[in-house]
Amino acid sequence: MAEQSEISSSLYELLNGGDLEGKQHVAMMLLTVTEDEWPHTAMVSVGEVVALDTKRLRLALWPGTITTGNIVRSGQATLVAIHDGVAHYVRLRLSRLSELPLARHPRERFAAKVVAVREDIAKYADINSGMTITLKDPVDVLNRWRETILELQE
Repeated sequence: MAEQSEISSSLYELLNGGDLEGKQHVAMMLLTVTEDEWPHTAMVSVGEVVALDTKRLRLALWPGTITTGNIVRSGQATLVAIHDGVAHYVRLRLSRLSELPLARHPRERFAAKVVAVREDIAKYADINSGMTITLKDPVDVLNRWRETILELQE
C-alpha cells in the first residue's frame, strides 16, 4: 500500500486511550537505532502510547532504558502495530515533553509527530494477530495505564 502521513482511523481507535480493558492484550513494537547503528526493539502497550489525533501521538517510556536514550539522542522511532488484519509501520519524529512533578507514574514523556505510515497486507494470507500479552495483575496495570494516559494528554 502507499505511504501516508497520518494513521488510519482504525489504528487511531486502537490508540485513542479508551477501552483499555478491551485492549489490554495488545502489544506493539517500538523500533529505534542505537549509537552504534544497530536496530533496537522494545515492546510497548496501549497504556504507553496515546493518539491525540491521526497525526500526533504521545509516548510514556521508562526512564533510563536503551529505547528512551535512543529517542532522546535521535528524535526518531518507528511504531509497529498489527491491527485489523493490517501491519502498520508508523515513522515518528519525537520531542521530549517536560517532566510532570506530580506524576503518579514517572515516565519519560514524548510528543510524536507522524512522519510517514505504511500499511502492509499480504495478498496470499490474512494477518490474524500481532503480539499479544496477558497482564499478571490487570486491575493494577489498567489503573496505572489510565493514569499514564491522562498524564500524557496534559
